[in-house]
Amino acid sequence: MTKQRRFSMGPAALVAAAFIGPGTVVTASLAGANFGYALMWALVFSVLATMILQEMSARLGVVTQQGLGENIRAAIKQPWLRQLVVLLIFAAVIIGNSVYQGGNISGARMGLVGLLPFDGQYIPIILGGLAAIILWQGSYKVVEKILIGLVLLMSIAFLATFILTKPDWAALLTGLLVPSVPAGSILMIVALIGTTVVPYNLFLHASSCAEKWQSAEQLDDARRDIYISIPLGGLISLAIVATAASAFFGKALTIEGAADLGQALQPLFGDAATTFMALGLFAAGLSSSLTAPLASAYALSGVLGYSNQLKDKKFRAIWMIILTIGVLVASLGLKPIEVIIFAQVANGVLLPFIAVFLVWVCNQPRLGQHRNSWQQNILGIIVCFIATGLGARSIASAFGWL
Repeated sequence: MTKQRRFSMGPAALVAAAFIGPGTVVTASLAGANFGYALMWALVFSVLATMILQEMSARLGVVTQQGLGENIRAAIKQPWLRQLVVLLIFAAVIIGNSVYQGGNISGARMGLVGLLPFDGQYIPIILGGLAAIILWQGSYKVVEKILIGLVLLMSIAFLATFILTKPDWAALLTGLLVPSVPAGSILMIVALIGTTVVPYNLFLHASSCAEKWQSAEQLDDARRDIYISIPLGGLISLAIVATAASAFFGKALTIEGAADLGQALQPLFGDAATTFMALGLFAAGLSSSLTAPLASAYALSGVLGYSNQLKDKKFRAIWMIILTIGVLVASLGLKPIEVIIFAQVANGVLLPFIAVFLVWVCNQPRLGQHRNSWQQNILGIIVCFIATGLGARSIASAFGWL
């Protein structure tokens, strides 16, 4: 019994690996460079919101032994409404996740150019090829172990870089605890939230929890996994913001990507900063190249009624399409910053839509005593409300209406 209760990182580590991609590194770097420590509170909110929603997702997967997509399909009885929802989720996953995948691979390419001794044009193909080989094995346990290793590698790399920069602790604590919205920061706030509370992770988490745990009695294990892995991912994001704030904010330096951050730190701290940044970005690039296609396959397989087994032909076809589109987007020569910010803002806009479905299915009778409590519903509604407001403001800001 003691052995069964021993903690080990699991599906929540996949979620952390998914939201700490190169897009997150670039977005967090830009937030720190342009606004210092002022937006760190947005990451605190993001981590709390992620934990609230991912707990619902994990509980749904463990109790029903099905993913979020399957639960949405089962909960909607009217055929026309079911088809409409399937169409909306299909569009959101294909468009949103393809751009998200492209943004992450673009971020890896931009960050690793100049940090590794080979031509940057091959980086998307290398990352895409590695991801395809790993996913093609068709083993959830293998994918889980690799992603846990990548999360730990990112933790070491980015936290080491953070320690080297010797941050302003007073300003850091103020940024964490006192919300502020500097002029011109609203899109960056939405991007920070969109890069952490990723809607596709709700599908990924429910399905992966159903793979790992088979009984509601194991819900405590799933929750422990969330309470450790998600804050660890948030800590990595905070470290990146603080590193960029220490190196760039208020100084006569410009930053266009994560590579600039590594190169600016090099004169102060030597090759260590460059090495840590390269390792972190490579881990982030590979992790996002794995999780975005996997989440897409779980989401679409669920709502379309396909098998969610990793070796199933239709399941493989979905992740291969998303992975291929992502590699192509990253290889087109588009400005990576614009692709990444667009992807993160798109996530922020899509989040309320997916989150509302999650809260709804977590109130369905099939969950029995594990349905949402009134406290969980209130927290979920608050997250949906705030996410909707921020998404609306980001659209208004993008079109110059504010």
